[in-house]
Amino acid sequence: MTHRVQRGTLTVSVTEQGTLESSNNTEIKCKVRGFSMVTYVVPTGTVVQKGQELVRLDTKVLEEQYSLTKTNTFIAQATLAQTEANVEKAKIAIEAYQQGRYKSQLQALEKELAAHRRNLQTARKMYERSKSLFRQGYVTQLEVEGNAFTVTQAELELKVKETEIRVLKEFTRAMQLETLRGNLTASQSKLAADQAGLAMEIKRRDRAAQELEDCVIRAEKSGLVIYPSAASWKSTPDITEGATVRKDQVLLLMPDLSQMQVKLGIHESVIDRVKPGLEAIVTLADRTLRAEVSEVASVTRPAGWWTGNVVKYDTVIKLPSGQGLNPGMTAEVEVILAVHPDVLLVPVAAVVETDNAAYCWVQGDAEPEKRMIKIGDSNDVFLEVLSGLKEGDEVILNPAMFLQDAESDALTSVAPSSAPPAPGHSKQQMVDP
Repeated sequence: MTHRVQRGTLTVSVTEQGTLESSNNTEIKCKVRGFSMVTYVVPTGTVVQKGQELVRLDTKVLEEQYSLTKTNTFIAQATLAQTEANVEKAKIAIEAYQQGRYKSQLQALEKELAAHRRNLQTARKMYERSKSLFRQGYVTQLEVEGNAFTVTQAELELKVKETEIRVLKEFTRAMQLETLRGNLTASQSKLAADQAGLAMEIKRRDRAAQELEDCVIRAEKSGLVIYPSAASWKSTPDITEGATVRKDQVLLLMPDLSQMQVKLGIHESVIDRVKPGLEAIVTLADRTLRAEVSEVASVTRPAGWWTGNVVKYDTVIKLPSGQGLNPGMTAEVEVILAVHPDVLLVPVAAVVETDNAAYCWVQGDAEPEKRMIKIGDSNDVFLEVLSGLKEGDEVILNPAMFLQDAESDALTSVAPSSAPPAPGHSKQQMVDP
């Protein structure tokens, strides 16, 4: 079998499978803290209207939390009211002491002090009178001494009252005021703590109420709803009835159908030739589109058993808008790496490549002729011939036949003789010639 070498256009490309997706998706996330169970989710691919229910989460735990937070809020409000009353009471107690109890105590002591002063004056008069009467012989010495003791007693009682008034003014009043002010400060501190506690309970109550409301997720706008792509190693979607979801997890996507793309995995062997702006031919089930490469990842995607441990780089193909495309459609994408017009082409099947050179066999008049050729770019079918062949040459398409014959002849020529080697000659020496 032969092939006539001709000039033509060599198109070098790489073909991969991908799935259509939108480059601009509205993410619908779970807003409930912790983990929640999905009790209802709208089927993927549903076109919904604004306000339509999309996802419903289990509410049993949140209902209990909301009831508990309401009770705690009422308790905190009652505690705060009691503390506010205690603060006002502590303020009034200071004023009441300064303007009431302290003054009444001081007035009572001053009244007693005045009485003791009068008693002292009376006792002194009685003592002076008894001394005069003693000199006249009307009273005895004992009566005079008794009156002198009464004066001494009255003086002591007067000093005691004076001391009580001084202690009241200088010490008791200050100590009582400090105690009352301390009670006020403590009440005010407790008031601040109770206010913060009430604010925290209100926040918890409102958050529980909001999360209870967030258990029903509705569409913020009209459009198509799809499930997010599951991990490569998973066989089922992450979002389904009975599944457990967490806070901030993406539950659904609402894609912008005017900004569609295909994400491919390009093998590491050719990724260096893939650049943004290259032309790509996207083949769908019902049509073929021309697009271009918009993005090439600089880091490989994780490889694992689910990818056959093949290392690939994510490459994004931007699709033209207004084509009525939907996410999830399977696409075969051919990325055009290079186009070489008017070059000499030879089939890949006609060339044998070694570490040092490339060869092909050209059909001659008598027998095929082996030629060393220089090749350039290639695809799966043809190679670009830079030198060694000319247009119109007939190349053999099964050069492996000649290689097998050459190997057979070489093995025959180097086969060892059945006779024993001559003395002084090794087996290696016999084979080398």
